[in-house]
Amino acid sequence: MDITFLGGAGEVGRSAFLLKDSVNMLFDCGVKLDGKTEYPMEPGKVDLCLLSHAHLDHSGSMPSLYNYSLPVAFGTEPSKRLSELLINDAIKLAHRKHEKPRFFRNQFNTFLNKYIAYPYKERFGFGEYDVELHDAGHICGSAITSVERNRDGKRIAYTGDFKLERQTLHDGADIVKADALIIESTYFEKDHPERKEAVKKLVDEIKEVVDSNGTALMPVFAVGRSQEVMAVLAENGLADIAYLDGMARQATDIVLQHRGFLKRPELLEDAVRRARGVSFAFEKRQALEGGSIIVTTSGMLNGGPVLNYLTRLNRSSKIFLTGYQVEGTNGRRLLEGKPLIIDNKKVNIVTPMSFHDLSAHAGRSDLLRYVKESGPEKVFCVHGERKASEGMAAALREDGFDAYAPKNGDTIGLGF
Repeated sequence: MDITFLGGAGEVGRSAFLLKDSVNMLFDCGVKLDGKTEYPMEPGKVDLCLLSHAHLDHSGSMPSLYNYSLPVAFGTEPSKRLSELLINDAIKLAHRKHEKPRFFRNQFNTFLNKYIAYPYKERFGFGEYDVELHDAGHICGSAITSVERNRDGKRIAYTGDFKLERQTLHDGADIVKADALIIESTYFEKDHPERKEAVKKLVDEIKEVVDSNGTALMPVFAVGRSQEVMAVLAENGLADIAYLDGMARQATDIVLQHRGFLKRPELLEDAVRRARGVSFAFEKRQALEGGSIIVTTSGMLNGGPVLNYLTRLNRSSKIFLTGYQVEGTNGRRLLEGKPLIIDNKKVNIVTPMSFHDLSAHAGRSDLLRYVKESGPEKVFCVHGERKASEGMAAALREDGFDAYAPKNGDTIGLGF
């Protein structure tokens, strides 16, 4: 049994990890959105694909598998519905950019038809393997996947993106025992602040902006972060002055159809009742009048309604970033004080900004804790920029683990 790393090794984006044995199993097949769309290396024949969660860096190239094989796809029901939403939007965006897609509607529809949804902790068989999905604590429906070979009980686990600490809408991730572990390393170089403190600091700063008749502009990821932020606003009595714009509205509707995957669905329902949706130009103008909060896509400022708001904020306003900003995106440029690229032009943003760490990923301490409690023979550190993945592998080797920071294209044997 061995693993080939087709994408997502030494980078954040296009995760795709092929486990080859008596059947070929692919963990995720995503894209990297950095100016142009980048895809993983082609895997060849795949019998089974396992989707960890809906974000495009994990799901965005799943339909391309159906160009040359007809694998069965497994994941949770929310991951299916939310990835359908995100991939549909990505197809439209590719058409607008005149990009040549790797797949067409036919392959996309085949992916959806071949997808079988399972809840957490319900084992199902595939060939000589038992597969089980566990709560990853990342977003609605996110799963840590374990694959166990029947003849010898050897187990491989893939974390996808996960978080051990509780969020407003999600409990912490399950820790899965494994003989080989493929684990994200996104935030290995730092620990996140304690969640309650981070939320309090964010809420206090939003109130300051609103009280001065400014607008708190909150660019968010449509799936995951927008629901978490809306729940935080509802919990702190701020949903009445909030506006929800962009694909976050549709994503929130889907999430609320899967209440069983949320810790406190009533908070999100309250936020949706109280907040105002934005569909028309006059509603955008109202949102910008001040004393308001705008929750809108996209979370890395690379598209979506947020670009229409950025240059129209009044002097008392502030931009709030709450999530990871991939290198090369407008969000990273804003963090670094560089001009943004909007409609192929450089635009200087004069509105002040602040970063608040509401990450839905594990930080350094929890990444190391997960590995130690999982107890694998081999560890593969992926889904992190090269410095983070190599640093994590080195730290694990010092603790006695056989740990790797693979490169895209590497194939590594598991030894069993």
